[in-house]
Order: sequence, then C-alpha cells, then structure tokens
Amino acid sequence: MPHPEALPGSRSKTSPVLYRNGSVYTAADPFATAMLVDGDTVAWVGSEQAASSIQDSSMEVIDLRGALVAPGFVDSHMHLTETGIALDSLALQDLRSAKDLLAAVAVAPGDGPVLGHGWDDTTWADATLPSAEELERAAGGRPVYLSRVDVHSALVSTSLAASAGLRGLDGFDGGARVRGAAHAAARQATRRLPAEVLRRHQDRALAEAAANGYVAVAEIGAPHIGGAEDLRVADSWNSNGDTPAPEVLPYWGELATSEEHARSILDQLGVSVRGLAGDLNIDGSVGSRTAALRSGYSDAPDESGSLYLSVEEAAAHLAACSLAGIQGGFHVIGDAGLDAALQALELAAAEVGEQRIRAAGHRFEHVEMVDAAAVATLARYSVTVSAQPAFDAAWGGPGGLYEKRLGERSRAMNPFASLYSAGVPVCFGSDSPVTPLRPWSSVRACLEHHNEDERISARAAFLGHTRAGWRAARYHNPMAGQLVPGAPASFAVWEVEELMVQVADGRVQSWSTDPRARTPLLPALDTGSDPVCLQTVRDGLELHANPALRS
Repeated sequence: MPHPEALPGSRSKTSPVLYRNGSVYTAADPFATAMLVDGDTVAWVGSEQAASSIQDSSMEVIDLRGALVAPGFVDSHMHLTETGIALDSLALQDLRSAKDLLAAVAVAPGDGPVLGHGWDDTTWADATLPSAEELERAAGGRPVYLSRVDVHSALVSTSLAASAGLRGLDGFDGGARVRGAAHAAARQATRRLPAEVLRRHQDRALAEAAANGYVAVAEIGAPHIGGAEDLRVADSWNSNGDTPAPEVLPYWGELATSEEHARSILDQLGVSVRGLAGDLNIDGSVGSRTAALRSGYSDAPDESGSLYLSVEEAAAHLAACSLAGIQGGFHVIGDAGLDAALQALELAAAEVGEQRIRAAGHRFEHVEMVDAAAVATLARYSVTVSAQPAFDAAWGGPGGLYEKRLGERSRAMNPFASLYSAGVPVCFGSDSPVTPLRPWSSVRACLEHHNEDERISARAAFLGHTRAGWRAARYHNPMAGQLVPGAPASFAVWEVEELMVQVADGRVQSWSTDPRARTPLLPALDTGSDPVCLQTVRDGLELHANPALRS
C-alpha cells in the first residue's frame, strides 16, 4: 500500500480534493455530481454549477468522467490471515477430482507445508477424496493442509496428522479428512507463524479489500482460528499511520461464563474488541455436514451435524456480555443450532432482563436456516444477523450444494426479505476466504436470490453492505457509511456502465434512470460484469488508486 505523504486527501496534505463531473450516492442531494473532501471529512456535495463556483487553486480537482462516488463497503465477516494465505496458496476451487487435487499438490512451489484452499467435493463427478498417504506421496513428504471451501473441514497428510497430534481428537478417523477439534488442531499447526509473517498475509488481504472498495472489515478472530496474537496483529493496522488500510473492526469468539470472566478475557487480550462474538461456534457448516439440523441431511440421513455449545453455555455467555455492556454472539447456521441460540437468548433475558439483552446489540453470524418464529425472536431481542449473500449465489438454487444436502429445506435458506420486513438488523459480509471480496457480486446476490420471495432491492442490499456494517459494529460515529457534509470521507470511486434504480420484485418495472424518482442511483448489476474500483479512500486517506482515475 502507498505511503500517505504521496496521496491527495491524506492527513499529511492540507489541500482539499474536489471530485466533479460524476455521480455521488448521497441522501443529501439525489442529483449530486460533485463532492468536496477536506482532510478526513466530506465538506460538501452538490451540482456541477455549484462546484464551478467553489473551485479554486487550493484544491486538487479530480474529473470523474461519469464515475460513481459511493460510501465505501464494510465487510462484516472476514478472516485477514486466512484470506492472505488463501490468496497466496494453492487455489483449489476449479478442481473437479481427487486426481486433479493430487496433481496440484505435486507441483506446489516452495519447501514448507503445502497449503491450499477451496476444494468442493460436491462439484466432483466422483466425490471420492484422496487418502492421507496419497497426499503425503504427492507432496514428497511435505506436510499438507487443504481447507474445504467452507473452512469447516480439511484434507491433511499423514505427517501433518502426526505432528499436529490429531490421533484421538474428535473429527479424526485416521483418514485425510478432518473436522471439528481435529480440524482446528491441524489448521493451528500450520498457523504458528511469526508476527511479521502474519502481518504479510494480512497486508495482502487488506490490499485486496481496498482494491475492491472496502473501507472497513470485521476481523472475526477466535482461539481455534488464529489465536490472540493473530488478532493483535490485525488490530495494530488501526494505529499504523505509515500504512493506510481499511479499518479493522475486531471481534473475538471466546466463551465467557460470567461478567467477571468476560472482563478478564478482554483484559488479557490487550485488544479493544467490538465484542465476544463472531466465530464462537454453536455449530458448523452445511458443506461439511457439521451444521446442527433438526433432522438428518438429505444426502446422509444418519447425520444431523454437531452442537458445539450447550444452551446453558450459550445463555451464560450472552448474559455475561450483556452485563459487561459488550456485544456477544455466535456462528450459527443450522436450524437446530439456531434453536439453541434462541433458547439461550430467552434464558439470558430471564436472568438479566430483556432490555439489557437488546441494549448490548448482540449479533449472530450466518443464520441461514430461519423460520418465521425464529425471525420474530431475533427481532424481539434486536439481534443483528451478519449474513453472506454470496453463499446463496454459490450454493443456493436447483442442483446446488444446499439442495443436495438439505432437499426442500434449502428453498427457505438465507431469508433476507423476511428478516428485513420483520425489522431484524441485517449486515453483510463475505466470510473471506470462503467467498471472494467482491462486494457488487454480493449486492447482486441479494437481487437474484434463488427464492424470489426473499430478494431485496439493490438499495437495501447496498445499505446492508455499507452503513449497516458500521451500525452492527456499534461504531462511534453515527454518520459513518454515508456521504453528507460532516461525515467521514470514507468512500470508493467506481467506473460504471450505467446507473439505475433496481428493485427485487420481478413483477414490476425493475429499474429506472429517471432522476425525478429522487432516489440515488446505483450501478446496473445485470451487465455481466462488476463495476471497476478506481479509488478507495478511508477518512481522507487513499488506500487504493487505479491509474485510470487521474489519466
């Protein structure tokens, strides 16, 4: 990432920056074509005529040439180190057999552990997995760790299984595939890295985020993912002025048993976390068949997933966090997992009071299998749902992973419209590296949900990816996520083919370019390609710039 002294709009440079001759997504003026940034703040938005009257020689002027300026994206659920490692290791998403996978391992560069991410056996014609011995031979004796696309199971070689001490752990049967505790141990064995290496991986992830218009990311840390040192490195980006990056909103998924215990965890971390929430797992994932279900998987009726926390443990955690005045929450995907989380909410409310539960602003991650009763309970307790629209785009719909695993139950998954209509706070993220850092693709996934009844408009989806992300993190500045005078200068500039208003209901006209609608316009997302990010700015600091912006 570039040094701020070389950047227009940085704190080391006093000249204001005037953007003009484009489109500005702002509630202040639906016709705005220009914006003035002064230091770390949006100073003004308005028309071309007004821009001409205020422009002077002290300003840098950027001709947008029709580009869109919009609030920067917030990824409400990602893993920095895991994303950096995935970007620089074996990409297994496009492989279609065990033979392909072994061939990729055999030619992996380097001489350390062979790391890879993204294999998905549900897309293989023959779902037979390679053995641990085959992985060992293909790697020439190097330890092998290959995470499944959902990162809730992995394939490991015999040498890694031995060095990580997997024998006897839950989720290890002697074969290559590991889940549960065995998977956590295998991953950690390949993640014991010096701080400078962690930082290098995180820098790679943050650069990728900035290049795709993100101004903030929620780092979802947990003991079983990267450990406390990994979280401390992630948090350190916020205080490193020499390397501007998206703001990191840290979460820590560790179980608290009492208010005192919660405060002790926070003190020992040495990081100002947003909450003891995120990937504190109540259950696992659908792809690995570890999400806890009320009844068995359609393609494995004898399996119904796993509950990693009891209702009583989850209730004690929510009560502890509520008393400590911090956010609590869980990773929860299956319907039985959500049943446990909601029962925990009720027990915690009985102990500390409903108002205290609501005031804490708890959040549940994923929440994919939700019925009407669950939606009502989430709304009652003001629990934020941090969801991943790209999951539906990747695995929803006829013949997709969810239908294979869950049958007819898959149709009701990720019910965004139902959550919105009930008043449940919703924010969106990628769970990177599970799905890529591609925010407009995620917005499109909301518009094109496989269940037409659960689609939401582009505007609602965009707000869920921007302003709602700040609100879900209980951010100190209520103006974050919008471009109005006095708001933080955190935004992205996009090269777009066309701007329009897009709604989710296919029975009515789905778009308009008529400015009389007085609705800020967003990029057309039915063009077959995503908008191109020309610039990303956080608090006046340029994080990413495409040479085309000033050419």
